[in-house]
Amino acid sequence: MPTIPREPFHKSSYSSGKQENCVEVAEGTVTAVRDSQNRHLGHVEFGAPEWQAFLQDLKADRF
Repeated sequence: MPTIPREPFHKSSYSSGKQENCVEVAEGTVTAVRDSQNRHLGHVEFGAPEWQAFLQDLKADRF
């Protein structure tokens, strides 16, 4: 079950410049991710190894 992030959410640097495609993250011991247009739906959490692997894939343009 997801926990309440200790760190505040902020717009991800990987979000597009368009308002409709915003992703917010809260980084700490786990990284929480949510859709800024649907905050009421909650968030998903990733442990540090999973989050780092995801970021490496983004930087390598594997998506």
